[in-house]
Amino acid sequence: MKLNQHVFDQFPVIRTKRLLLRQIELKDAMEIMKMRQSNRVNQFIARNSITGLEAAEELVKKTSDAFESGSGIGWAGILRDGSQIIGTCGFNRIDYPNNRAEIGGELAVDFWGKNIALEAVTAIVSFGFKEMNLHAIEAVVSPENRGAIYLLESLGFEKEAHYKDRIYFNGVYSDMAVYTLFRLNWK
Repeated sequence: MKLNQHVFDQFPVIRTKRLLLRQIELKDAMEIMKMRQSNRVNQFIARNSITGLEAAEELVKKTSDAFESGSGIGWAGILRDGSQIIGTCGFNRIDYPNNRAEIGGELAVDFWGKNIALEAVTAIVSFGFKEMNLHAIEAVVSPENRGAIYLLESLGFEKEAHYKDRIYFNGVYSDMAVYTLFRLNWK
């Protein structure tokens, strides 16, 4: 089955019980900056904190460019009864020859523990399999990120690989694990 490239004709908006998942826009840069400056949000991600609004705006542009080129889809997560972005999630990389995509995201700390990430990831995984015709969706996570691993496993993702000293960041090597969900195993 071939990947459906028509999903890139117009940005796909997704609605869940509590969330509106829409395209990340320039007006979201301030909230993205706040999330990306949080040590708790970044604790399992090998990346530097965003240093200012300009860097957040560049990230928004990079995300928009990825959609325009068909290399990724990044959604802004908003509670349906509000207007402020509370997280981002999407397909960071799309592997066309193999009908695979890598999923990733972040959620503002105030919204942890409320199954919001589970709701968003469930909707995006469903979109990936139903609308994009993906064969597999994978996530690359720190083995120490128990919350993300629990979320992935609850959706049927299975650990496919564990790489020792995979990432070198801030003078430290860290392991990374790959969790994959195949269309055939999707609930």
